[in-house]
Amino acid sequence: MDQTAPDDTVSITVIGTGSADAAPDVMRLQAGVEVRARSAAEAFAAARAAAARLAGALGGAGIAPHDLRTTELSLGPEYEAYPKVSAYRAAQGVEAVVRDLERADHVIDTVAGVGEEARLHGIAFEVSDPEAALTAAREAAFRQAAARAAQYAGLAGRPLGRVVSISEELQSPPVPMARTMAAEDSVRPGRQAMHVTVRVGYAFDH
Repeated sequence: MDQTAPDDTVSITVIGTGSADAAPDVMRLQAGVEVRARSAAEAFAAARAAAARLAGALGGAGIAPHDLRTTELSLGPEYEAYPKVSAYRAAQGVEAVVRDLERADHVIDTVAGVGEEARLHGIAFEVSDPEAALTAAREAAFRQAAARAAQYAGLAGRPLGRVVSISEELQSPPVPMARTMAAEDSVRPGRQAMHVTVRVGYAFDH
């Protein structure tokens, strides 16, 4: 949109977008344990014991203690027909950060091997250092903005002047979640796109 400043300087602001791909090198595994028992105390104790086994198994699979995070701790009744309680459900969830993707399948199998209390909820992949991809995305976004500004300047019959403002917006696309996992399937991180939107203001020379 063209704007006229108090000093009669005409300017234009354009938007450019750019993207670049990067290979994920980190996997976040959402897992946990779930137990049902006749009493709340029994369910909670069993879930806590199963969660300790899960944490120990993940540690044995190479997950460092600082890469384990509790994500859920719940206890509640289940009703056969309210208010009659049929059982109590206790659950504890954990997020494990896998920094060696070559061990991803092994870590997943380790969770499944904990026992019938184990639950696999999904996985997500990340790029631990996205700066190289973001740099390329910024360059592409700025080039697009510059090309658009030059086009508008040509249409207006005015020479394009200096850059007077720049602002950036990072766009984080949704991370795909794997909802089903089988032992025979290999985990495939694929590629992740980094998106940048830049607003660039240019002055029009007289």
